[in-house]
Amino acid sequence: MLTDAGRVGIVSEQTSNPPYRREGKRCDQMTLGGTNQCPADSVGKATYPMTTKAAVYRGDKTFSVDKVQVSAPAPNDVQVDVAYCGICGTDLHIYLGHMDARVGFERTIGHEMSGIISAIGDGVAGLEVGQNVVVRPLDHCGDCPACDAGHQHVCHNLKFIGIDTEGAFQEKWNVPAHTVHVLPQDLDLAHAALIEPLAVACHDVKRGRVVPGENVLVIGGGPIGMLVALVARNAGGNVTISEINENRLAYAAKLGFITLNPKNDDVAKAMHDTSAGIGADVVFEVSGSQPGVDLMTEAAATRGRIVMVAIHATKPAVDLFRFFWRELEMVGARVYHKEDYDQAMKLLDEGVVDCASFITDIKSLDEIQGAFEALTSNPNAMKSMIRISETAT
Repeated sequence: MLTDAGRVGIVSEQTSNPPYRREGKRCDQMTLGGTNQCPADSVGKATYPMTTKAAVYRGDKTFSVDKVQVSAPAPNDVQVDVAYCGICGTDLHIYLGHMDARVGFERTIGHEMSGIISAIGDGVAGLEVGQNVVVRPLDHCGDCPACDAGHQHVCHNLKFIGIDTEGAFQEKWNVPAHTVHVLPQDLDLAHAALIEPLAVACHDVKRGRVVPGENVLVIGGGPIGMLVALVARNAGGNVTISEINENRLAYAAKLGFITLNPKNDDVAKAMHDTSAGIGADVVFEVSGSQPGVDLMTEAAATRGRIVMVAIHATKPAVDLFRFFWRELEMVGARVYHKEDYDQAMKLLDEGVVDCASFITDIKSLDEIQGAFEALTSNPNAMKSMIRISETAT
């Protein structure tokens, strides 16, 4: 049995949801597939517990899609009808069994999502049923040195929602109200599910302090690396992407980036040769590889700034002599602030990301097992997404 605040337990009978009551509040018809169905009444009241569907990680590269019962949102929580949820690199690590000790075998994961508020718990102000939203999946303790210093995103006791607690690969999701961001009503919900990884990129670029005219090298052209490149270019940087996957290089070139393949090119030499010997003013290490760490110091300019974005499975060897010789600077970048989410929503609304080409494929919740299997064997994918609600368009 799953015992988090939002779920009562898995049930075996294929029961249907009880009928919703509606008292005249209009829902956004566009985001509900053009219907006039409201997920709850004007104050978010419905009959609980109710039966809904969720994908549950069972270990050994396996998900089961089960009928579960959900409770009403607790005080200071809201309930979201999830529309879409992207598959993150961390989700893949969970699927491959790399995080079993942390996650266990009865966890619904997922955090790159969009949805619609369907119910509101007591004490919540400023949010309404029917609003299109995304969730910033960080639940901080508020009582540690990091929180006291205003760095709640790196709280010493941080709970990452969707990893440490139940996530968004389910139809109804109870989350703390403080994590919710309201979307522009005309923003496509499938596109809005890209806001979480885009916020990561916004935070990374902010940490790198990119200014117009600077030469920027992004090492690793996967989903996060590509978003970092887009945000850095939007900040005025002259961006080059280093990547070994030819399909990703082709996609980056299609987006207008300079591309280099370290299998064929001397990337560090190219960065110095194309900048009158200066090198890269800012380097983002997004590959998570030892060759990427070697390249970041070789390609950086004197007093260049290196942003460590990737999570390395083992401690990499770093050329500290080069740090001393060139007075290099390296900073870590982990997740995001509230302001990074706001910026990501703004950039998405402005069309900085070509969402249609960035989203590789969309599968239904019932197809989640196959989606993960396909993604592990498809190194060319940018963003695979799960459509959680059958009515989401």
